[in-house]
Amino acid sequence: MPNAYIAGMGFFVPPKIVTNHDLSKYMNTSDEWIRERTGIQERRFVEKGMGPSDMAIPATEQALESAGLSVGDIDFMIFATSTPDYYIPGSGCLLQDKMDFNEIGALDIRVQCAGFVYGISIAEQYIKTGTFENILLIGAEAQTTAMELNDNGRDVSVIFGDGAGAVIISGTEEDKGILSTHMH
Repeated sequence: MPNAYIAGMGFFVPPKIVTNHDLSKYMNTSDEWIRERTGIQERRFVEKGMGPSDMAIPATEQALESAGLSVGDIDFMIFATSTPDYYIPGSGCLLQDKMDFNEIGALDIRVQCAGFVYGISIAEQYIKTGTFENILLIGAEAQTTAMELNDNGRDVSVIFGDGAGAVIISGTEEDKGILSTHMH
């Protein structure tokens, strides 16, 4: 039975930086209040019209390069997000089209903060059973598109930003990789 391991990694954060001071212009908060409770100094926001599938492109390109693979080497894709580009179709299908992936399965999972962990578990099982050899797993969020930047949204808005991470989960006969995953 093959072991599943992370063969490559990539990430993307939007260039727009939003500081705690910037947020204090929209809501009753301060840099000191946010830092004291969260340790956060700044976060990244997408520009209008950019969605999770857009942020996933550079993250995926980095992960493929890191793994020494190409788009054609990927057998399956798992896209974890709670803020999809659209309700239908899923962000995985959009990324598949935008990057000219083969006609592979594209599974979207929406289990909020735990999405990436669930994605690792799903990918590990597919690799261990020999169903797939190379799986692209993306975690991407455009949280700021769904947040209230006012006093009503203060408790959430100071915490979240936008970004994407991607990993290639591959199979190997070597004694390395993901030891186990447990969903509770």
